[in-house]
Amino acid sequence: MYGEKGRMMNGRSLIGGAGDAPRGPLWRDPFGNKAGEAARRGFSQLSLALVRGLDKQEPEEETSMEDSPTIVKLDRSENPVSPCRGRRCLPKALGYITGNMREFAEWLKDKPVLLQFTDWVLRGISQVVFVSNPISGILILVGLLVQNPWWALNGFVGTVISTLTALLLSQDRSAIAAGLHGYNATLVGILMAVFSAKGDYFWWLLFPVSVMSMTCPVFSSALSSVFCKWNLPVFTLPFNMALSMYLAATGHYNPFFPIKLFTPVSSVPNITWPDLSALELLKSLPVGVSQIYGCDSPWTGGIFLCAILLSSPLMCLHAAIGSLLGIAAGLSLSAPFENIYFGLWGFNSSLACIAIGGMFMALTWQTHLLALACALFTAYLGVSMSHVMAVVGLPACTWPFCLATLLFLLVTTENPNIYRMPLSNVTYPEENRIFYMQAKKRVVESPL
Repeated sequence: MYGEKGRMMNGRSLIGGAGDAPRGPLWRDPFGNKAGEAARRGFSQLSLALVRGLDKQEPEEETSMEDSPTIVKLDRSENPVSPCRGRRCLPKALGYITGNMREFAEWLKDKPVLLQFTDWVLRGISQVVFVSNPISGILILVGLLVQNPWWALNGFVGTVISTLTALLLSQDRSAIAAGLHGYNATLVGILMAVFSAKGDYFWWLLFPVSVMSMTCPVFSSALSSVFCKWNLPVFTLPFNMALSMYLAATGHYNPFFPIKLFTPVSSVPNITWPDLSALELLKSLPVGVSQIYGCDSPWTGGIFLCAILLSSPLMCLHAAIGSLLGIAAGLSLSAPFENIYFGLWGFNSSLACIAIGGMFMALTWQTHLLALACALFTAYLGVSMSHVMAVVGLPACTWPFCLATLLFLLVTTENPNIYRMPLSNVTYPEENRIFYMQAKKRVVESPL
């Protein structure tokens, strides 16, 4: 999803790293005319890190290694990779619609702008779950229609308005094409409709949805300029900031746009363990995935899992595992069964498990276990933040996922098998692992 700048629509996902930033003072190549020298120095230190299991790079040198266009070109020229390398076990025809559909993105470059814009919007809808695939976007839109057409309309409008705003602000075209300026507004539009006390088809709501969607590219660009210094993605922080601002500004008693009332727990819940239903627990697994988009239907969750599966089986597996671990965490704290059945314990954990389990870290057994730990940590952080934020009348949204996953990505280790992917090379787990194994092989075969 995050290929080099020369491949504009390479399916990048949920980041605004240095390699994908809009052109401007904060995004210029910090190495100027010495980019080649900096890239070689970065590659040398990458070799030392993989062989010795030690990564002691200075921040500026790490940036040159991971985000320099020169080093990306060097990797591609020395080890040419077929576009379908990550899916060569699949039939060639199927390979064109799986992964990030890079071939389709290249084919669209000289097609009408309206067709390209449709592709950008669909990729934006799917980027909520780290997928940059227009067919997955169509499936997710179908799932939203199954859940509630009004919610689907608000999410679609938000994505369109946010993408248009990014174009007007002259944001990086490759980031727009990958859907990175659309996914936050998708969630903003859907959740504003979900939390509205006016119910469905309150058409005046489309005005605040459009306004708040316009703020998402602003938040994304600003956060990216800061997070790129640590090679971190922005995740759904712009969505959390925009939605929290809207909900706090309106509130339950607003005469124009009232929202549902959020109150802290004030009594001991009545938990009767014999009433626990195995069938409802089973259904809560796909429901937890559907709650990533604010939905509560197991059918919708199943469609979302199919959309993720189309792009990456490993992502689909981790999405399901993360939701399952969220359920386990809820049971371990004797949470009300209705909350577990409703998927409130699963969606943040599902996102965290995907992010660590192969998306932003190369998939190994070590990172797989780290993803499981991150999913559990996110579930417990989620319930604590929901209690705290309910005091001020706000939902926790995906704040727990963002904070927990960023914390785990900042963890340092001397284990070479826990390898954080350079943001400019992040695509999807299967191809990320190929990149990691090729880099490791080059280090073994080349002298230090």
